[in-house]
Amino acid sequence: MTKDIVPNNSGIIIVEDDKPLLNSVVKYLTLDGYQVTGVSTAHEFYQLMFAKPYAVAILDVGLPDQSGLVLAEYVRKNTDMRIIMFTARVTIEDQLAGHQAGADIYLIKPVDFRQLSASIATLLSRLAPQSIPPLFASATLESTSSLPWRLISSKWILQTPTGQSIALTTKEFDFINLLVINPNAVVTRPELLARLGYLNNESGNHSLQSLINRLRHKIESHSILSPIKTSHAVGYIFLADIIVD
Repeated sequence: MTKDIVPNNSGIIIVEDDKPLLNSVVKYLTLDGYQVTGVSTAHEFYQLMFAKPYAVAILDVGLPDQSGLVLAEYVRKNTDMRIIMFTARVTIEDQLAGHQAGADIYLIKPVDFRQLSASIATLLSRLAPQSIPPLFASATLESTSSLPWRLISSKWILQTPTGQSIALTTKEFDFINLLVINPNAVVTRPELLARLGYLNNESGNHSLQSLINRLRHKIESHSILSPIKTSHAVGYIFLADIIVD
């Protein structure tokens, strides 16, 4: 595995109900240099997934309280995490179902741990392109324009560098405003939760993540890259020039 492409703060979370297997995987990946969290139910996963950002989720399909396929669909729709399905189901139909649910990689048990580690390294390398600072694991391509963004406070509008107007809800405006009044600084997740009126619990983190996902979708629907970047395990930053009116 090529260690120098793996961001130091890219956590891995594993959901596997076979406790001996879970412990073995956690031990191996930890020794291989990863920050690993292991849980054995979907419920435990939901409790942790927004408390700390993770880069990769490794999901067993046959969990005791919810299908891993349902869990994968939720992860794909609500987070930036990459997904590895880790299961004993071997048919082509099962593999297709896994990919349709959102899996990036589908591994069949028993899995050689070296293969699992190599798969994780491959996914993390996609999250950390060399052209950007390693802190921002979700940062994407360079901006297509040197012109600034504009936040029009009186109308709750975010204007793109190309002049397109994006109407914001109250929460979306407050979120953007919190980022831009702290230029070139990461605003932490706990601070955002408190300032936006969300509780620092599973529900509050879910609400914050949903707000960010919706806002990014609004921006990218205008065929422009979102300047809202994630600093994994820390918070968010508006990584572009912006004028506030």
